[in-house]
Amino acid sequence: MNPRPGAILSRLFLVCFIGLCSVAASANANPLRVMSFNIRLPLAQDGANAWNHRRDIAAETIAEERPDIVATQELHKVQGDHLLTRLPGLNWFGIDRRGGDGDEHMAIFYRRARLRLLDLGNFWLSDTPQVPGSISWDHPYPRMVTWGLFKDKSSRRRFYVFNTHFPHRAEDGEARRRAAELLAAHIAALPPDVPVILAGDFNATPDSAIHAVLTASLHDLRQTARSVAGPEETFHAFTGNADRRIDWILARGFDALRIETVTDNREGRYPSDHFPVVAELLWSEAA
Repeated sequence: MNPRPGAILSRLFLVCFIGLCSVAASANANPLRVMSFNIRLPLAQDGANAWNHRRDIAAETIAEERPDIVATQELHKVQGDHLLTRLPGLNWFGIDRRGGDGDEHMAIFYRRARLRLLDLGNFWLSDTPQVPGSISWDHPYPRMVTWGLFKDKSSRRRFYVFNTHFPHRAEDGEARRRAAELLAAHIAALPPDVPVILAGDFNATPDSAIHAVLTASLHDLRQTARSVAGPEETFHAFTGNADRRIDWILARGFDALRIETVTDNREGRYPSDHFPVVAELLWSEAA
């Protein structure tokens, strides 16, 4: 007996539904691990905490966390190149804040076995964001954003990563606010169906105006994660005793399975004066 047309359609619908569920499950079978890490400039005057004394600790810390993305701040090319010798599964990209390669980078590292870099770019937190090295709003150093558009090779999903370092002085509050507004506007102009990760050293705490500006459209993963580990505060000046949370990972289109402030050290020596933050992300159902 031939099956009724309605029964055939029902079976086809069931097969398609199961297939879609399988794709969604596959996309979340391997959570995306994202690290934000202010690596600290390679300054000789840091004494026992100078880069040459902690570079291997920094590499080991990253290796142990197995991130797919590492958004670094204060990184110089010599540091990025050394880390690649210790972390051969990663690539990195970015230019420095003056438009070359001799100053601080907002470098983004990514695991090339999992991710394909589709596009990249930079802009400056100023009134002329496309002018390399540009400064506005009465603060002393160029501040910038490096971004990348990635595709997950397994799930074939695309997502953006933005990485930044905001002005640092107490009197730079207005500059940080304007930087946050410029960055939020840039993200708002992106296709709304493509997930976004924003990581950085914002030199402000979550009770600040810039946090409110950025979380109007992004989630603070420390506040929404299912599981939270490690201290809330991230800046510790090589003491191990952090006093404020200025390193954040924000996102849209992802749910945070877990987030941790990593306090690893080797006999009291730390990889940086900031604790790195690591988030484990799942694709949101709506993404």
